[in-house]
Amino acid sequence: MRTSDKHSKIIEAAITVFARKGFFSARISDIAKEAQVADGTIYLYFNNKYDILISLFEEEIGKIILEVKLLLEKETDPRKMLHIFALHHMQLMEEKKELAEVLQMELRQSNKFMKEYRNTKFIEYVDVVSAIIHKGQEEGVFRKSLLPGVFKRAFFGALDETSRLWVLSPHHSYTIDEAARQISDIFISGIMTDS
Repeated sequence: MRTSDKHSKIIEAAITVFARKGFFSARISDIAKEAQVADGTIYLYFNNKYDILISLFEEEIGKIILEVKLLLEKETDPRKMLHIFALHHMQLMEEKKELAEVLQMELRQSNKFMKEYRNTKFIEYVDVVSAIIHKGQEEGVFRKSLLPGVFKRAFFGALDETSRLWVLSPHHSYTIDEAARQISDIFISGIMTDS
């Protein structure tokens, strides 16, 4: 098996194990078993479990950023672009349930991750939203007084909280599409120019 294949297999196994057992209860041996590699093989690629968590986050967020940017390339209307971003973010809850659980729950429970990680990938992800806002402002669609840095955090916060509840609850009174549409509609109506 090629080196990159083993690395990917370990990351995929870690997602499954962290989602099933939780980050703190998971052991390297659990990840190795799931990846069908020897325990020692894990240490050829990662220093420890925390290193796996950071790599998992970096690599998976990188893929998500690429996916959403490709979707946004096909659209020019900044309002529709915000809808696309919201829908893509929310669809991850259904399409990648285990990853969503790890990103929504396990990362937040790691104080070390929250304190020490330089979240450049996360910043790159939410900067997609601020780029959409800048575009809308330049085109006269969104209010010039809007602060893109504040908007991106508020918009992401609404998506993130709804996603967290989606992961935690087995029963939902609305669809992911409805949630994404509702959130983006609320925010868009609040930032439109008066003209």
